Amino acid sequence: MKQLELNFKREDGRTSRITVNNARDDLTGAEVKAVMDGIVAKDIFAPSGISIIGVEGATIVTTQEEELDLQQV
Repeated sequence: MKQLELNFKREDGRTSRITVNNARDDLTGAEVKAVMDGIVAKDIFAPSGISIIGVEGATIVTTQEEELDLQQV
């Protein structure tokens, strides 16, 4: 599974993260930056009542899951 993590600077100096599950394989940095800039410009989110004031970065996290067979114990 791929997750896109969007990291933003908050007005109080802390960082907030928005995680998007099942990120597309062909995402580009330019696409992600444009969306993040839109989120900041429109002041869409205010975690704990604190405004987001800037873009800090973005990361794609890939997780591989493997189910264990518990019957062989």
